[in-house]
Amino acid sequence: MYSVFLVSKSECMTCNNQVLKTLGTLRGVFGAEMDRIEGEITVTHTDEVTREQIAASLITLGFAEREESATEIEFDEPSVWGCAL
Repeated sequence: MYSVFLVSKSECMTCNNQVLKTLGTLRGVFGAEMDRIEGEITVTHTDEVTREQIAASLITLGFAEREESATEIEFDEPSVWGCAL
């Protein structure tokens, strides 16, 4: 099954890779793709992991799901220090 999460756009490739790597460690997740332009994360998974468990992992990584009604997606604020990962 597929679950799509609408998140803020991210320009940091290191952060994006960390998200995909962490999602891949969840039992039942077979793959994940991040669309940085649209601000979407698509996760391919079995019923071993719930959508809520995936969403909780995304929240811990700083990618909280946004409301679908938002018409314009803002980019994450760039850090003057660069990526912390």
